[in-house]
Amino acid sequence: MNYEPVIGLEIHVELLTRTKMFCGCPTMFGAEPNTLVCPVCLALPGTLPVINRSAVEFALIVGLALNCNVGGFTQFHRKNYFYPDLPKGYQISQYDYPLARKGYLDLEGDSSRRIGITRVHLEEDTAKLLHPGDTGRITEAEYSLVDFNRAGIPLMEIVSEPDIHSTEDARLFMVSLRDLLRYLGVSDCNLEEGSMRCDANISIRKKGESAFGVKTEIKNINSFKYLQQGLEYEIKRQIGALDHGDKLVQETRHFDSRTGRTSSLRSKEYAHDYRYFPEPDLVPMNIREEYIQELKSRISELPQQRIVRYQRDYGLSKDQAELLTSNPALCKFFEESSAICTDYRSVYNWIFSEVSAFLNEKSILIDESKITPRNLAELITLINQGKISGKIAKEIATEIFKSGESPVDIIESRGLTQISDESDIKQIIDEVISENPKAAQDFRSGKTSALAFLVGQVMKKSRGRANPDIVNSMLQQSLKEQ
Repeated sequence: MNYEPVIGLEIHVELLTRTKMFCGCPTMFGAEPNTLVCPVCLALPGTLPVINRSAVEFALIVGLALNCNVGGFTQFHRKNYFYPDLPKGYQISQYDYPLARKGYLDLEGDSSRRIGITRVHLEEDTAKLLHPGDTGRITEAEYSLVDFNRAGIPLMEIVSEPDIHSTEDARLFMVSLRDLLRYLGVSDCNLEEGSMRCDANISIRKKGESAFGVKTEIKNINSFKYLQQGLEYEIKRQIGALDHGDKLVQETRHFDSRTGRTSSLRSKEYAHDYRYFPEPDLVPMNIREEYIQELKSRISELPQQRIVRYQRDYGLSKDQAELLTSNPALCKFFEESSAICTDYRSVYNWIFSEVSAFLNEKSILIDESKITPRNLAELITLINQGKISGKIAKEIATEIFKSGESPVDIIESRGLTQISDESDIKQIIDEVISENPKAAQDFRSGKTSALAFLVGQVMKKSRGRANPDIVNSMLQQSLKEQ
């Protein structure tokens, strides 16, 4: 390619506060339309907004985690535009005095891949437009409905510098930001529910040039995959236009996930089009340094630091450490289990196999399940001590998920201790050989597959309790002797 893309992202994140940005309405997802509303978020005449302190704290914490300059003077502005999802006819946002500015995020902890953060600011979310029809798309619906439950939910916008030059790094930036925000506990970043959305600004220029090209904005992308696909299509479209001598225009475009293409929505607005002015119903704020230091003390180890520690202290691979770190609740569970059982890889494998399978089946979180870090650590220790087999361990795990009992109690009450006594195993082996003379003769004739059948019969007769290593060794010896 003779061109390089220049990409900047605007990430919108709904914050995990109990109430909306400027009123006391709850912020829960999935309620009946227009039931979580009040005169303030419906913009009825005479109502006045009140700033949500928790939302301000969350945004400042994010700014600190993104290495931004925070503190000092900040204020809200009115962003004026008219759209059916905007009850007031303007949006309370921030303009020239955001809560945080001039920070950065290093992709994969690599300072050579540093993406600048222009600003972090707060605003209120808009209502949600619903377009009845088979596709739910505005262009194919005869009318639209408005659900005001979302109107006024605290929305944090994180704007990157145009430092991204590949679609993969754009995707990675959004993934890294999601992991950071989840780790800080400020948002669930659920893309399917719309609590994390992205607008992508993309232009192209000849390699070696420093001037920016004409940019387009792809609006409201709610998938990492769609972000990458939309940018890839725009790069090809813009290059094709320039190569054919066509003139690009600054505009806002929509990405269609069905076709993988973007289409023009409207010409792109400039800041002055919104006629920003200070919000007269909200006083400016001055964030004191003592308050910033207090918030800093709440931020402990960040995701990239944790990834490095998991590789160093627990011997996990980079991919394993990244997957684990993306879920703070599983991180806590893993560390608490690993403090009891030092077989770290087994702890990790159990969490992402049996435990995760159960959580997915029941559609619950780890904190809502009956299994505890101690239960899992004890279960793995019992396997390593040879007291139970892996097969029995899975049965025990199923019981733990149901009752929350300890593995030891389940073993004792159900008689599931692994049989390792050679005399007991020898008796079972003799019975199996006697009951399956053809399989025994097949093995002696060189058919090694017969051994697996006989081992299976021994395990079946012992109800899975016989030590499989001892069974294998003793069975071969008995077949040779008889």
